[in-house]
This record gives sequence, C-alpha cells and structure tokens, in this order.
Amino acid sequence: MRLDGHLSPVVKQIRESFIVPQSLKVWFVASEVAPFAKTGGLADVAGSLPDALRHIGVDISIALPFYRTVKKKGLDAQPLLKNLSVPVADTDVSCDVWSAKTDAGVPVLLFDYPPYFERQGLYGSARGDYPDNLERFSLLCRGALVLAQELGTPPDVFHCHDWQTALIPAYLKTRYRNDPFFRRVASLFTIHNMGYQGIFPVQGLAVCGLPAAVFHMEGVEYWGDMSLLKAGIVYADALTTVSPTYSREIQTPEFGLGMDGVLQRRSDRLFGILNGADYTVWNPATDPHITSPFTPTDRQGKRACKAALLDEAGLAQRLLDRPVCAVVSRLTVQKGYELIVEAADQIVDMDAGLVILGSGEPAYQRAVAALKRKYPTRVAVWFGFDEPLAHRITAGSDILWVPSLYEPCGLTQIYAMKYGTVPVVRATGGLDDTIDPFDPQSGVGTGFKFYGHKSRDFIKEIRRAVRLYEDPATWERIMDNDMAADFSWDRSARRYRALYEQLRREQTVG
Repeated sequence: MRLDGHLSPVVKQIRESFIVPQSLKVWFVASEVAPFAKTGGLADVAGSLPDALRHIGVDISIALPFYRTVKKKGLDAQPLLKNLSVPVADTDVSCDVWSAKTDAGVPVLLFDYPPYFERQGLYGSARGDYPDNLERFSLLCRGALVLAQELGTPPDVFHCHDWQTALIPAYLKTRYRNDPFFRRVASLFTIHNMGYQGIFPVQGLAVCGLPAAVFHMEGVEYWGDMSLLKAGIVYADALTTVSPTYSREIQTPEFGLGMDGVLQRRSDRLFGILNGADYTVWNPATDPHITSPFTPTDRQGKRACKAALLDEAGLAQRLLDRPVCAVVSRLTVQKGYELIVEAADQIVDMDAGLVILGSGEPAYQRAVAALKRKYPTRVAVWFGFDEPLAHRITAGSDILWVPSLYEPCGLTQIYAMKYGTVPVVRATGGLDDTIDPFDPQSGVGTGFKFYGHKSRDFIKEIRRAVRLYEDPATWERIMDNDMAADFSWDRSARRYRALYEQLRREQTVG
C-alpha cells in the first residue's frame, strides 16, 4: 500500500531527490555497521567502504536494523516512515524507518521493530543465537525492498553482506522476478566469512517467504536444511569476497566448508576485492584513544603508548625494553587460538610479554585466563570487545599475532602496520595478500609469515621476530616499511564502482 498521503517532509525530500538522475545508485544492506553496531570486521567494512564510494561519486545509502546499541549512540535520527508493512512468516510486521547520516554524510536507513531489535546483542546472547534470527533478518531484507518501493525509485544495485542479507538476491530472483519496479535492479553479494552460513530448518522457507521451488541442490538446500549463505551465492548477479586469495581458497574443499562446488560453478561471477582500512579512524597521528600521538618520522609517542599499556595491563615495566606481543581477535578455532595458547608458554623463555583482547569459545577463554594466572607479570587478558582498548593495544605493542586457520581478509594486521606494530601471520586469505615476509638482506617486507598450521611453525616466526627486535636498526626498518604501507579504500572502492557499473549495464541490456 502506498503511503503518499502520509509522507513526512523528510520522505518527500528524499523522493524528490530520487527523481533527479543519478550516476549510480547503490543500497548497502548490512547487519552491522561501524561505529553504530559492531561485532567484527564486517562492521568496519560496512562503515568505511560507503564513505569511500561516496567520495568517488556513488550515490550510496546504508540499510541497517535500529538495534538497541545503535539507539544508545545518540544519533541525530529523524523519522522517515511510520508503520511500514513488511511480510514476515504468516503476518505483516509494522515497523518504523528512521533516517540518519554517517560522519561523512552517507544516508543511513534504520529499521525499527523493537520486538526483534531491542536486545542486548546483535545476533544472540551467552546462551546462543537468538531462535528468531530468521524472522529478524527476513524483516531487514524484505523491508529494504518494500522501502525502496515506497520511496518510488529503486537503486541500481543492492549490495548485500553475509547471510543476514542474502535473502535480497533470492527475493529479486523469485518473489519480485516479474515486478517491473525491480526489473533493472541487480544484486551483489559479498562473502565476508564462509564460516557463518545462516543454516535453518526447511520450515524456514515459510518464515522468510521463499517459494518451496527453491529447495533443491541447485537452490538453497544444504544437507536437508536451508542455507541463507547459499541463497546469496546462488541467486546474486555477482559475488565478491574480501581478498583475492580467499576467493580462490573458498573454491576448494579445505576452505569451501561444503560449498566449494556451488562456488566453482559461479567462479566466472566471483571476484576477490581486498578490504581497505579507514585511516581517519586508525591513524596514530590523530587517534584520540591513545596516550600519545606519533608519526612515521617521530615515533617517540609509541614508546609512551607502550609504557601506558604496560601500566594498564599490570605487566612488568621492564618489558618497556623487550617485545610485547598482542592478540586482538575472537577466541575461536578459526583464529588459531590453539597455536596462541601453545606459543604463549614460550613468552617467558623469550623474555617477552603478551596482551590479549577478545571473547569467544569458553574453552579458549579458560585457557588464556590460566595463562594470565600462570604469568601474571607477562600476560594480560581482557574478555569482550572494547574499541578504545583495541586502539591502545595496537599502539602500545610491538608484534601482532594472527595465526588464523583461515582468514578471509583480516583488518587487525592492516591497522597494526600503520601503528608500527609488526605482524606475525599465517599465509592464508587476506593475511597472505597483505603481509610480505621481511628480508634482512634487502630490507624489504612488512612482517613474518608461516605456511603450516603447527605451533612449531608459528613459534619459529615469533622467535625470528624477537631476534630482529633486538637489532634496533633492523626493527626500525621494518617499522618504516609497515607505516608506509597503504591499504586505504580508494583502489578497492574503484573496483567496486566498476563492478556496480558492469551490473547496471547487464541489467539494462537484459
């Protein structure tokens, strides 16, 4: 039902602006967007890539649930539409839509339905995932399509991220296939992590409103259940992953997690585009979260940051002149925590320190807590996610550990380099794409890289890093290389724009 007679002035202004021809109109739909709502790297990408796209002329908007955590941010959000009717399961959910903007001026569309989004967590609680996640994210996906209809002009591309938004490509190819309003609308689906697949019982088809005809091996069926990730892979007009290496890895049994076959069949539509970093947020020269700013040419502030970190962590101050290692990640198998726990026992032997920030699997939380008790002046542990603390750890440590079993892209190693904190990584996914092994002979390279997945391989590279730390001139050279590395979004944003333009041409021809 059209709501023209009840449109707010804000809506009318937006609809009038849509009448003006735009070069390229994209709706960015995501379940988390920094700084509004964040659990991981997806939020960083969804928060910074739209700013870069807007800078190169893309008419970009972001669609996001109006979570409790977003409301607590104190946004200047304005009512856009009241009582938007969105089909979910066997009823129509009435939600409100609010409008806000990022600091860079990108419009943000917030879907407000308190029974689904007025909760402490984004996806679940300590007891596990919310049992109605399918309903919650069906509302986001279907709501984005209904809102586009209400506003009167569709985007050229819906850019969707991970399983929470994968229903949009499926809807466009099924429910809205013959709707003239969406005839020239394309969908792009970005896989941030194959490990999160959105698996639900087959009865979920009725909940999300997909026809039963999609439940087969070439559709959304996955070992007797339905997978929303697979829906995005199968029905999107094009696919991207967050690094070139990961785009190749996920087409193999080792990394495809059961979907390598369907990805191979779509390989001609699968592109690896490396994530970028937002250096307006991660920059030691301007970072408001750290003790003292520093630059590539004046790094005195880094020593002050290290001293402050040791004090905050309760670690021995003598570590000011010894290497302090850091881990900032989820405590999961994927992140290589079994290697981290084994390597941590070597810290005393190396006369080094270790700080850990993260949360995740209880077994790993118990293991790192035991390390803290065993080495109280060498190991510090914080559970949970604390953005300012992540900045202080990145600025105050010397070496970053990222021994992931697999890593679609990874951003912590990119952030660390800008702060002169040298990464030790496993050669997988985006870690392989972003870190070049340091060569003492040529002075070229940005970190240390190992290729197996054994603790001995990881510890060998840590020891190598510690030895080179003890040679100040060599370590300064590595820091120079790291801080000079540029992983800003500009190049990747231009690749996304080119892909959007390709999709629009294809839809026009079609």
